[in-house]
Amino acid sequence: MMCLSERTSTAKSEEIGVDLQLLAALVLGIATIIVIVLRTRLDAFVALLVASLVTGFVAGAPATEILDSITAGFGSTLGSIGIVIGLGVGLGKILEVSGAADALARMFVRAFGKGREPWAMGTTGAVVSIPVFCDSGYVIMNPLARSIARVKRAGYVTLALALGCGMTLTHHLVPPTPGPLGVAGILGAELGALVLAGLAFSVVLLPIVIGYARWMGPKLESEISDEVREAVYGKTAVPAGVAGGSGSAGAPADLSKADDTADPEPEPDPAAALGTPPPGAKPHRMTPGLAVLPLLVPLLLIVANTVASAIDQNRQDAVGSDDYVPSALPKALAFIGSPVVALLIGIVLAVYVLLPRWTTRTQVGGWLSEAAASAGLIILITGAGGALGQVLRDTGVGDELAEAISSWSLPGVLVPFLIASLVRVAQGSGTVAMITAASVTAPLVDGLGISALLAALACCAGSMVFSYFNDSYFWVVTRFTGLDGIAAIRGWSGITTAVWLGSLPLLLVASTFI
Repeated sequence: MMCLSERTSTAKSEEIGVDLQLLAALVLGIATIIVIVLRTRLDAFVALLVASLVTGFVAGAPATEILDSITAGFGSTLGSIGIVIGLGVGLGKILEVSGAADALARMFVRAFGKGREPWAMGTTGAVVSIPVFCDSGYVIMNPLARSIARVKRAGYVTLALALGCGMTLTHHLVPPTPGPLGVAGILGAELGALVLAGLAFSVVLLPIVIGYARWMGPKLESEISDEVREAVYGKTAVPAGVAGGSGSAGAPADLSKADDTADPEPEPDPAAALGTPPPGAKPHRMTPGLAVLPLLVPLLLIVANTVASAIDQNRQDAVGSDDYVPSALPKALAFIGSPVVALLIGIVLAVYVLLPRWTTRTQVGGWLSEAAASAGLIILITGAGGALGQVLRDTGVGDELAEAISSWSLPGVLVPFLIASLVRVAQGSGTVAMITAASVTAPLVDGLGISALLAALACCAGSMVFSYFNDSYFWVVTRFTGLDGIAAIRGWSGITTAVWLGSLPLLLVASTFI
């Protein structure tokens, strides 16, 4: 006959065994994503689905229940966010082909003035990357950075780093960029609040971008490949003290003192995709006021809906539900300020305001089809992330992880931040990193004692860390900048890690009031 102490010991062992089984399910699930993305020819969508199956089986769930969880999580996630991602990518495509993105860039260059070109390029990148993918946005904007450096005969690396990392900020932090949209859908975060918080984080982090670019850029000017150096500066040699940054112990080149008389080479037309206007048609001209309209209006509507809803809820709490009489304005804003309607308005404005009258329906349809093709995989990855999150909930893995983490002396906001950081370093994609972190964190939010908004910010910020060889955007920036090897890591991997570190104290401060 077993004594009480033996029975207690057995019970504890069984309890620990269950704990380890569920935690092992999570670890193996994340490992599955990393191995498939890094070591096979399959993409992140398949990896997330396979990880969902692995997690469910290791956790001990029946096969039919795992499949039910996958389909339920996939459908509920895309039901809330899939349309918005598609509309956002379509809006970005029209901004790209119409020349609106280029017009915004030139507006910021003029607004910041001489000597502040890095600020202009960083701000341009941050604004353009809200609706436009980083990779294509950088390709569109890089000729402007080259033109400025050619005229100044100095500072190309500084401008290129500022532009690229400015894009990284909003690409990772501000909807309607697809990654943050997917995170908001998985975690159930209020989209308008995430827009405001992401913009606030981007504004605070932008000085880190500019400071790092000004510090490191001159040190790397001498490392630019000969091919890119000639493309930027021409065959005329760049002054040694400026190009190499060695004139004053690596001090940043003062672009305001450089020569303004150089004759820049002609730049590619950013709106070349529109084609040649027919005889008698007015030439296509893009002004910054028109360029910003399709982007600004949807964002303002979404934010206005969030603010009006908060005010309306406060009024309702103050007078009581029984005596409260709802006003018409919050209802109207709840409709036109919903992300779907707001982005529909934005894309209609983009097509009819940004594109010339002679643009055909076939052309517009072709551009939107291209946008849909690029959005398709991200939509699928987002849905698969929702599926993994649902499996974690239904199997109890999320609850088990929350209990384990609650015993650590670790701020709750660091959990999604560190998960996103580890996945980013392991497999390279910021979008996959933030969606994976959101999927793992979704069942934990209540147990961690943090809001859905704070968890979303942590997932997005953590995914910015150390962009290097396994990140496609690393190659876009470094190839266009002409940096390779250690110079590329010092420049691009360093600046992305700097903003990642800068976001950590912001998250800790935000955790006190969000």
